[in-house]
Amino acid sequence: MKTIKILIYEPSEIIFTGIKNVLKQIWGKNIEIYELSDYSSLTPIFLKYQPDILLLDLSLIRTGEVKKSRKQHACKHIALQHSIDHSMILNEFDEVISIFDSSERIKSKISKLMNLHQKGLPEEALSIREQEVLVEIVNGLTNKEIAEKLNLSIHTVTTHRRNISTKLQIHSIAGLTIYAISNQLINVKN
Repeated sequence: MKTIKILIYEPSEIIFTGIKNVLKQIWGKNIEIYELSDYSSLTPIFLKYQPDILLLDLSLIRTGEVKKSRKQHACKHIALQHSIDHSMILNEFDEVISIFDSSERIKSKISKLMNLHQKGLPEEALSIREQEVLVEIVNGLTNKEIAEKLNLSIHTVTTHRRNISTKLQIHSIAGLTIYAISNQLINVKN
C-alpha cells in the first residue's frame, strides 16, 4: 500500500493530536503526518514534504484561499470541520472531515479520495432513491410523510433508512445532516 503524506493545519494541539492519532491508528506505518503551524508558511512546508493531502482547519481559512492553494499546490484538499458550517467555502475542498466522523468514516473518505482499493473500501454509494430518502429524513419528515411524498410504501422507506445507516455507518439525524451537507445533497441557505 502506498504511503499517504498528510500536511495538517490545525492550531489546536488537542484536535491535531486527536486527528493524528486516529490517522495513525487507521494506516499505521503507511502514513506520514506533518504539522503546519503557520498558514503563511504553507508553500515552503509544502515544497519540503510534498504531501498528498492538505487537511485544513475550516474555521481558519478565508474564502478564496483554498482556490489559490489548489492552483499552487497539486494535492487533494480536505476541510476539517468542527461544526456545521453554512459557508460556500466547503465547495472548494475535495472532501470534508468532521470532528464527529468515526475512524471508519475518516478512513473511507481518505481512501476514496486517494483511490485506495482495499477490502471493504470505498464505501458503498447511496442509490438515487436512497439519496432522495436521506434528503427527506434531513428535512425532518417521518417515514409516513416520506412514503407519501416519494410514492413509496412505509416498509420501503424503512428499508431505505436502514440501508442508508448501514452503508454510511451513521446512525443519528445530526450525522446524516452533516453527511448530506458535506456531499451537497442539500443546500444550506444563509
